[in-house]
Amino acid sequence: MKNPDREAEEVKEYINSQPNPQKEICIYLRNLIHKTFPGIKEEMKWGAPVFGDGKFYIGAFKKDVNLGFLINGLSRDEIALFEGSGKTMRHIKIKSIETVDEEKLIRLLKLVNEKSKCCFNTHAKK
Repeated sequence: MKNPDREAEEVKEYINSQPNPQKEICIYLRNLIHKTFPGIKEEMKWGAPVFGDGKFYIGAFKKDVNLGFLINGLSRDEIALFEGSGKTMRHIKIKSIETVDEEKLIRLLKLVNEKSKCCFNTHAKK
């Protein structure tokens, strides 16, 4: 079993290693996730901070930050609320904190938490 304190430190290290404005956006999103779901599990997985056993992730990129969502179990109309074309994960792209629609993000976080079916098959057939 992984140490939750160590996992949180690894997430902080990832965030603190980002340049601004990505660092500020990552801090904002992490705080928003924790405010929405107090006590949510966080860990580093796939090279990025992952929350809720894979339901959400934060990915920092050169020009923006993605807040990713597990879409398994969502309807087509609900999936259309997100960007990307992944079969199991979609995202919302954030370029600055000033452009964030916090109410929308909270609604999406709650929707995915309620309806998405976790988790991934780690023994996928080839």
